[in-house]
Amino acid sequence: MMPAELKALFTTDTPLIDVRAAVEYAQGAFPTAINLPIMDDKERESVGICYKQDGAEAAERLGHQLVSGNIRERRVQAWQTFIDQNPNAKLYCFRGGKRSELAVGWLRASGYNIARIPGGYKALRSYLLTVVDALPPLMILGGKTGNGKTDLLASLTRLVDLEKRANHRGSAFGRQIEAQPSQIDFENLLAIDFLKLGSGSTASPVVVEDEGRLIGRVSLPLPLQAAMKQAPLVLLEGDMEDRVERILKEYIIQQYAQFMARETDPELALAAHSAVFLAGIDGIRKRLGGVQHERLRACIINAFAAQAKGDLEQHREWIRDLLSNYYDPMYDYQIDMKAHRIVFRGDFDAVTEYLCGREAQAR
Repeated sequence: MMPAELKALFTTDTPLIDVRAAVEYAQGAFPTAINLPIMDDKERESVGICYKQDGAEAAERLGHQLVSGNIRERRVQAWQTFIDQNPNAKLYCFRGGKRSELAVGWLRASGYNIARIPGGYKALRSYLLTVVDALPPLMILGGKTGNGKTDLLASLTRLVDLEKRANHRGSAFGRQIEAQPSQIDFENLLAIDFLKLGSGSTASPVVVEDEGRLIGRVSLPLPLQAAMKQAPLVLLEGDMEDRVERILKEYIIQQYAQFMARETDPELALAAHSAVFLAGIDGIRKRLGGVQHERLRACIINAFAAQAKGDLEQHREWIRDLLSNYYDPMYDYQIDMKAHRIVFRGDFDAVTEYLCGREAQAR
């Protein structure tokens, strides 16, 4: 497929049928793809062993034996159902080879026509990698923890929300209830976001939040890391008490509600919620030092015990303590290293006006 055709698949959110095995899909896929494999993991493994031992023809015969009769019928019916719901769907396997060819043939024999993607998953993935190699200009939104950078991003149109795509807030306490995407899925999501905004040096700037190399356990693509280190920086500044209240709302009140929606039992929800923060404080033990770590850990335990009785004040105390004695000094050191890149700084309203004004000028 030509680059323009590949771009259209992603910018129009074309529904995709991924006929690779589940284990392949789990390693990396695309947001509009559904996994309806032609062979399950066990069948694929058996065919792979046969291929190594007896060659391609024997492996193909085994594949037809394993996927036949009712098994084949059920898999074709699953594809048919998806096509009925998504008439513009396309289909792919890993390299656009035998598996997708068979799937398209079986569908055609049952009266269904669907286009398969030449080069398969590999071609789609390779194309998205080229997108990240040709990023538009960036504008970095920085600021201390709790200043509301995520809320500000939501008011913009030309943005890529790195933490949303990573499903992680970026800090030691940023783990969400749902698991993070695989590294490949994360990279694919980012590439599609940039693709929809327009890539290349002639596009207007895209705002991203200031992040380190890692967001949780996923890593920013190297070209994006390099671009972010050179991009102009806008700093969002805010009052300490406003920051404490925002963190309390987002990390304590709202996240506890999410645990309650999953656990339903208040005690289990509170235990699961507190475990996130105890793991977070333990994760920065070396940087805090033993004495400070033990003190803050005890404060967190006491705060969750008080929360069970409806008291949130102790949460405010440890949040304020952690900001003042850990996050803010670290931030001040890091921002000193980037001072030459700062083009604007101000409170929420001022920064919003500045960034929205730049967007308006670019249109």
